[in-house]
Amino acid sequence: MTAIAEEARAVWRARSLVWVLTRREIAARNAGSAGGWLWSYAQPLLMVAAYYLVFDVVFAMRLGDNAPTRAVGAFLVVGALPWMAFCDTVSRAMNSLIDAGSLLQRSPLPAVLFPVRSALASTVIYAPIMLALALAYTPLHRFNPALVAMLPLLVLQLLLSLVLGYLLAIFAAAMRDTLQVVAFLLSVGIFLSPVLFPATMFPQHWRWVLWLNPMSAPVTGYQAILLQGQWPEWSAWLVTMGWLVLLIAVLGIVVSRSRDQLADWL
Repeated sequence: MTAIAEEARAVWRARSLVWVLTRREIAARNAGSAGGWLWSYAQPLLMVAAYYLVFDVVFAMRLGDNAPTRAVGAFLVVGALPWMAFCDTVSRAMNSLIDAGSLLQRSPLPAVLFPVRSALASTVIYAPIMLALALAYTPLHRFNPALVAMLPLLVLQLLLSLVLGYLLAIFAAAMRDTLQVVAFLLSVGIFLSPVLFPATMFPQHWRWVLWLNPMSAPVTGYQAILLQGQWPEWSAWLVTMGWLVLLIAVLGIVVSRSRDQLADWL
């Protein structure tokens, strides 16, 4: 844990620089377009509108009685938004060290700043959308205090995505095949999570497989909060924290062992 503490202190000491790097990354994502940063918000918002119109308005599809809600579109929106945020954060953080390779070779900047920059840039885009979604669901549950649980759940998701993205960034620097493997896992991972279907529809003797996906627990938490107006079950918190602790422990080992070779890999 000493390595992780050192990385955290490095981020804190360079917090002003991190914010500058974050703003530049957000601007660079849509550089040259007339819409600018608005395009970053357009994709998830259009996805939400498409799910609602197609599944709830046009086809009026419904889920079974054991689902958190009967409306298919509403169910997909609540799960797909955090999944999109997770994939975007992990993918960009994983590529951050490779993209900043020449800069890291010429300067003594801590490598951790670049995954943090990418994770914060994605959070600035997706967190407001998810909080707006929570506000939209608030009247449906008569302003249930369970909606307060959205904030710690969003923080846990950010930390989970950041730690995993930084870990994969080091692996990608050492072995570029990591990029292709993770891209494939992210594309199929949505089918091994309760994003497209309720967990109750998954075969019971195979349901444990869902918990191998680090986003399954947060997604069930969002569904409980937004679709049912309930506090997430303790299993959602414990599994999410378990994944976070495990990834932090692995990251600490990898950081301490790769610190001297990282610049050469890049």
